Amino acid sequence: MNTSKETARTSLLRRGFALEYATLAWNVVGIVVLAVAALSARSVALAGFGLDSLIEIGASTVVIWELSATGEDRQRRALRLIGGAFAVLAVYLSVQSIVVLAAGYHPHHSVLGIVWTAITAVVMFALAAGKARTGAALDNPVLKTEGQVTFIDGLLAAAVLVGLAANALFGIWWADPWAGLVIVYYAVREARETFSGEH
Repeated sequence: MNTSKETARTSLLRRGFALEYATLAWNVVGIVVLAVAALSARSVALAGFGLDSLIEIGASTVVIWELSATGEDRQRRALRLIGGAFAVLAVYLSVQSIVVLAAGYHPHHSVLGIVWTAITAVVMFALAAGKARTGAALDNPVLKTEGQVTFIDGLLAAAVLVGLAANALFGIWWADPWAGLVIVYYAVREARETFSGEH
């Protein structure tokens, strides 16, 4: 019976590692794609989304580190690091959105940005669901919490997509910074819950 449980846990750990490595790989490629798209469109939103990809890379690295060993102290440190990532994300979104709105900056259209953010939203939501299920099965709060980071990354991709599409179709340049401010609420909530131990 113990052998069966250990085998199941090993399988779940492999799945957790696979989900995190897939997230890392996607975001590393994403930084390059977003840099190209942001420069060609002179888009602050796309450049900012590239920064979000860096935060996601950091969060995934923390989870890989935590899954490599066990211990409550290690989990607490990992959760604090992920909570810090949420806080950084909230600050970045707030500053970016306010600056874009105040400056009235009008980015160019970006087909590459639209395609990439659309695909990224689908991929991030799928990865977030996988992390939530695997983290629950492992009873691992770090993996579950980082799954929320991935979910917010998907929300942000969707928000940027809406902003890019609204700008391309209707010239509504201010749509994506306003959508970014909505995401701030979720990032702040997750940071608060992580630091307070509610996760």
